[in-house]
Amino acid sequence: MIMEGDFSPHRLTDPTQSGSAVPGGLCWVSVLSCLLLACSYVGSLYVWKSELPRDHPTVIKRRFTSVLVVSGLSPLFVWAWRELTATSASLLALMGIRLEGIVPAIVFPLLLTMVLFLGPLMQLAIDCPWTFTDGVKVALDPCFWSLCVSDMRWLRNQVVAPLTEELVFRACMLPMLVPCAGPATAIFTCPLFFGVAHFHHVIELLRFRQGTLAGIFLSAAFQFSYTAVFGAYTAFIFLRTGQQVPFPFMSLALSKN
Repeated sequence: MIMEGDFSPHRLTDPTQSGSAVPGGLCWVSVLSCLLLACSYVGSLYVWKSELPRDHPTVIKRRFTSVLVVSGLSPLFVWAWRELTATSASLLALMGIRLEGIVPAIVFPLLLTMVLFLGPLMQLAIDCPWTFTDGVKVALDPCFWSLCVSDMRWLRNQVVAPLTEELVFRACMLPMLVPCAGPATAIFTCPLFFGVAHFHHVIELLRFRQGTLAGIFLSAAFQFSYTAVFGAYTAFIFLRTGQQVPFPFMSLALSKN
């Protein structure tokens, strides 16, 4: 049985290290909780009725509010599951929020992700008119970051979406799925919730007639496949490092560039 202060990254990969065996009935509770989390996350985007497109600043700000509320409440599902299963690990430890081992958990997986995206990164470097020195100067320029922060779409794509998606779909779902299904099954099951959640984009594409019906569903199918595969990758890294912050968030933000 894992002790309260033990933050070993292997606490999730071995069901016997989670504190106690999980009854079969509670496994259904875990799956239904994950489904409810996914539905709540997507549903929160549509509680605001508006005729404006999703990229309008007003729509983005409203969705920020609702999705942050859902994300803030999502750890309650893990807490309830922890109480039902009498798991001795702390809530923060289960969710991968800790400082121990944070440096290697940043450096090595991030390098691996850069290798994964080596092609697009090289293409970006070739097409970019700046020299390396110019790029460093821009990155250190406070005005550049001020413009980024003032851009609602940039905040959504690079900060809010990666942060809330990783919190809900990885940090809160994996601790409930791994003891029931095992690490391998959980790694490939958890991203299915993440991938299906992205199908909501079809609603707006159809609503504003942004393409043909076949094209819209083909695009949605591709996005589901991509997000499911990348979700499995970040889930694997999460289980291997025991860290939710900051790598999965950084890697998802990188993938959205």
